[in-house]
Amino acid sequence: MSSAKTPILGLRTVVYHVPDIDRAKAWYSSVLGIEPYFDQPFYVGFNVGGYELGLDPDPESGSPGAGGTGAYWGVEDASAAHARLLELGAKEHGGVRDVGEGIRVAEVADPFGNRFGIIENPHFALPQP
Repeated sequence: MSSAKTPILGLRTVVYHVPDIDRAKAWYSSVLGIEPYFDQPFYVGFNVGGYELGLDPDPESGSPGAGGTGAYWGVEDASAAHARLLELGAKEHGGVRDVGEGIRVAEVADPFGNRFGIIENPHFALPQP
């Protein structure tokens, strides 16, 4: 690609949908050996080696269990990336939404029926060597 800007910046976040955010937070804290860096009733985020594991208790955004995991690819501008994905043939699966602290996400369905999530997260930075 000859563009100066890369449309997709890399994998950033995997979100697990959980029915009990407090129980899930305690369990993943034990599993990962760390406390969350973002801890709200609507979302808990762990920084795992520079990538995020998110816990989402909202039943409107997904269900726990098989198929209850979503991967989100980093973008600089969620609105522009969302529009581009739709132009390229993706189907709408929820518009761009602000999930707090300047973080914006959206999901589309690719032409094969897979969910493709994007995330604009101004707080995300890869660890420096």
